Amino acid sequence: MPDNLVTMTGVGKSFSGVTVLRNVDFTLRPGEVHVLAGENGAGKSTLIKILSGVYPDFIGSMEVFGKKAVFQSPLEASRAGISVIHQEMSLIPGMDVVDNIFLGREKRLPGHRFDRHGQEKRTRELLSRLDLSDINLHRPVEEFSISVRQRIEIAKALAFDAQIFVMDEPTSAIPKSDVELLFTIIEQLKASNFGIIYITHKMEEIYRIADRITVLRNGEWITTGTAADLPEKELVKCMVGRELDSLFPSRKQTVKDKVRIQVKNFSVRDADLPDRYTVRNVSFVAREGEILGFNGLQGSGNTELLNGIFGTYGGLASGEITVDGVTRMVDAPSSSIRRGLSLLTNDRKASGIVPDASISDNIALASLRQLSARNWRNGKLERAAAERQQESLRIRLRALSQPIGTLSGGNQQKTLLGRWLETRPKVLLLDEPTRGIDVGAKFEIYDLMNELTASGMTILLITSELPEMMAMADRILVMHRGEVSAEFDRSNATQEKIVHAAMGA
Repeated sequence: MPDNLVTMTGVGKSFSGVTVLRNVDFTLRPGEVHVLAGENGAGKSTLIKILSGVYPDFIGSMEVFGKKAVFQSPLEASRAGISVIHQEMSLIPGMDVVDNIFLGREKRLPGHRFDRHGQEKRTRELLSRLDLSDINLHRPVEEFSISVRQRIEIAKALAFDAQIFVMDEPTSAIPKSDVELLFTIIEQLKASNFGIIYITHKMEEIYRIADRITVLRNGEWITTGTAADLPEKELVKCMVGRELDSLFPSRKQTVKDKVRIQVKNFSVRDADLPDRYTVRNVSFVAREGEILGFNGLQGSGNTELLNGIFGTYGGLASGEITVDGVTRMVDAPSSSIRRGLSLLTNDRKASGIVPDASISDNIALASLRQLSARNWRNGKLERAAAERQQESLRIRLRALSQPIGTLSGGNQQKTLLGRWLETRPKVLLLDEPTRGIDVGAKFEIYDLMNELTASGMTILLITSELPEMMAMADRILVMHRGEVSAEFDRSNATQEKIVHAAMGA
């Protein structure tokens, strides 16, 4: 086996004359986890797309398993032993487990008949290595949890005889209880001399599993070293190009006495099981300038609560919502926007971005009524709105006309936030606003939240990151099985108390 599974030397890449990677060196050794770190837009995704055959035209050289390589397609890279596991997985939702794992390379018997028995046997062997020996192989994968689907994806890669794994934010959408299981699987892969390139913005994960760390910034290589060589403060400085004294800005007192939003006896029925409620009889108030946090384990009802308040579920939601003294019934997002509510969802792909539309169009989407004259779109006003949000949120882009799908995940998230801020809401509902965003961009969003509440806006915040919740929320409501199980303010909240209440105690 060669010393390096991957050797990339002097790698560069440009789009329409704009350089996004410049003279980058990177290596991956057998049996190591090599973390690729950097801010959103630093060039991490571009480097991985070169390795995986998405971008075959690049400057520099690449060796895989000690041999020169330029892959012309992802399929060619996959056949060479490279598997990329994205946040948005490549499984076909409606197909069963076996068909997903062997899609495009089915086992066949003489006479070209499918060897279904052989495929099932091999699938069982692979899944048993991943603690999934008892699952029903004939169920569509969409019926399984995200963490199970993730392991099915790894089994699919093993079936392809992959030796190089790229994991892009693999823990962003799985519960914490499954994170350690994923890390156990990664340790098993390392022990078998597989190489793992791991991309994450979570500092605790970097120092939990990294053997080496490479930092990119603005498309350039900054440093490579062991986790011991790059303590957190030094790593952050390398990533953002400046020192951050703290991961969180100080939270100033901006809460006023005026009640901005009051929710009474709010419930949300399950669309599939009408007799079941995902949210039941929740009541609370939030004041002008306040950040009210919502915490809970997966399935607690936090997300359903914010979506219900925004009108996403229409008639499935019931209860009273009063904004600035005006009470309304829950009906639709369009009327919520008119009444001063905006919602940034936790899934930018499923319900947020329009990938092929421009950044300018994506920002203007929720405020077209205000940006139009006599029901005709006004390009000048839309561009001005996009420029305003791009400057305020420091969105990294080549041009406002480029498709939002070409941006990094973090810059897509900033663009969506800009869309909702352009509606000038009184109450901003944020569901995991910093998911998939680097440490420097997180700090900018925290600063923005402080500015917004200082101007009188009220924020309802969901975050699964307890340090973030503790640093930013003025009060915290903890939910368990659709109901509020506890309330804490800044003076008496601790992580232990929050976790205890989230478990229903």
